[in-house]
Amino acid sequence: MQVMNTDPLEKAGAETLTAVVHRRVQSGRIAEFEEAMQEFIRFAVGFPGHHSITVLRPGGGGRDYVVIDRFRNEAARRAFKTSRQYNQWMDSLGRLTEGDPRIEELTGLEGWFAAPGNGCVRPPKIYKMAIATFVGVFPLSMVLDLTIGRAMHGWPYVVSSAVFNACIVTSLTWVVMPALTRILSRWLFAGQP
Repeated sequence: MQVMNTDPLEKAGAETLTAVVHRRVQSGRIAEFEEAMQEFIRFAVGFPGHHSITVLRPGGGGRDYVVIDRFRNEAARRAFKTSRQYNQWMDSLGRLTEGDPRIEELTGLEGWFAAPGNGCVRPPKIYKMAIATFVGVFPLSMVLDLTIGRAMHGWPYVVSSAVFNACIVTSLTWVVMPALTRILSRWLFAGQP
């Protein structure tokens, strides 16, 4: 499984929505699909309210692609889906794939837990999400406290708290939780097809 990711950190937001899209490319049309996806990504990353797009490519001659698309909020996703350009892209990509894409939209914590490469879209059990989040937050907050926390000593409380928490949320969203989800995927998604 190969991963292609766009991730402009400056677009971080608190109400993110994650869309997980599964598509099976028609036999013999992988190269066309790859080219079309490159163009689609250029369109998507420039759309207002769009955070990032990750494409999980099949390995070993497979044809099943998973696209993980993150948006600022539900309104941004709705504007994206109802745009003329998006609908043209869906028609274009649809001609290269088998059947309709399978799409699931996730909000909140469950959006951090997209199963890497196994085609699973159901979020893990809530206690597993809580444990994995603790495993990510605890060491991250300690490291940040020992680094930027000390550097911000003497700042006004509200400002230092806002900066500190923005660093935690940004790091969790784009670095820590994606890595932890990959590392813990067998446990998080155990028993799912």
